[in-house]
Amino acid sequence: MLAYIIRRLVGAVLMLLLISLVTFGIFFWLPKLAGQTTDQLAASYVGKAPTAEAIQATKERLGLDKPVVVQYGHYLKGIVAGEDFKAGPVTDHCPAPCLGYSFRTSQPVLPTLMDRAPATLGLAVGAAIVWLIVGVSTGVISALKRGSIWDRAAMVIALSGVSLPIYFTGLVSLALFSYKLGIFPGGGSYVGFSQNPLTWFESLVLPWITLAFLYAAMYARLTRAGMLETMNEDYIRTARAKGLPEKTVITKHALRASLTPILTIFGLDFGLLIGGAVLTENTFSIPGLGQLAISSIGTGDLPMVLGVTTLAATFIVVINLIVDLLYAIIDPRVRLG
Repeated sequence: MLAYIIRRLVGAVLMLLLISLVTFGIFFWLPKLAGQTTDQLAASYVGKAPTAEAIQATKERLGLDKPVVVQYGHYLKGIVAGEDFKAGPVTDHCPAPCLGYSFRTSQPVLPTLMDRAPATLGLAVGAAIVWLIVGVSTGVISALKRGSIWDRAAMVIALSGVSLPIYFTGLVSLALFSYKLGIFPGGGSYVGFSQNPLTWFESLVLPWITLAFLYAAMYARLTRAGMLETMNEDYIRTARAKGLPEKTVITKHALRASLTPILTIFGLDFGLLIGGAVLTENTFSIPGLGQLAISSIGTGDLPMVLGVTTLAATFIVVINLIVDLLYAIIDPRVRLG
C-alpha cells in the first residue's frame, strides 16, 4: 500500500507539472503564435495612450520581454522558492509557493485565491452533502421499487435535472423563491462565515439546492443502475439464502458494491466544484474562485487565470488520489485484487 501511495503521489506531481506547462503555454505562447507581439500585450496593461517608455517598462516589470521558457522557469521557481517582484524602485518578495503577481492589481496571486477559496469551498461542500444524500437515497429507493410510481416520477425528475442547465434553474430559483416568494435571500447577499454564520447559511441554501438538483439527478440515475445490476449478483442471493436481514443485504452488500462508480464520479465533480463553480457563483453573485476566473479572463489578467487553473487542477488531483485510496475501504474486492 505504501508503494502504491508513493507511485500515486509521484504521478500526481507529474500531472500537475504537465497541467501547468500546458496552461502556461496556452496563455503565454499561443498568443505569440497568433501574431501578438509583446509590445501589444504590454500596451493592454498601460492605459489608453501608452508611450514607448511605458510599454518597455511594463514589459520589463511583467517579464514579457523574456522567452516563454524562461518565464515558465521563473514561474516554477516561484512555486518552489519564491519570487522577487520589482515595481519601480521597490522590490517585493513573494514567499513560496508563489503563483506570481496580478497584471492588474500588482498583488500576489495566492493570497487573492485564498481569500476567494472559502466561498467556493462552502458552496461545494454544502451542495455535495445535499446531492449525495438526496441522489443516492433516491436511486436506492427507485431500484428497490422498480417500475413503481415512485421510480417513474423520480427518474422523470432526474432526467429534468440532468437536462436543464444550471444558469436556467438558478435564475428560475432566484425569480421564484427570492424575488417573488421571499423565502431565500437574493443574489449578492453572500457574507463570510466568520462575519455572520446564520446569514452565511441563509445566503447559500438556495445555491446549494440549485447546484445539488443537477448533480443529485445524475447520482440518482447512476445509483439506480448500479443497484439494479448488483441485486442480481450471486453473492446477493447467497446473503439472502443465509437468512441475513434485507436491510443488511442492501446496505452492507448491494449498496457498498454500487458505490465504487459513484465515488469515482464524485471525486471528479467535487474537485471541479472546489476549483470554481463558475455558473453558480456568477448566477448568485458569490465571490468565489469561479467568479474570479471569469473576471480575470475578461481583464486579461493571465497570472490570476493561471493561478485559478493551477489551484483547481491541484484540488482535482488530490481528491482523485483520496478516492483511489478509499476504493479499498468501500469495496473489499479491491483489497483482494
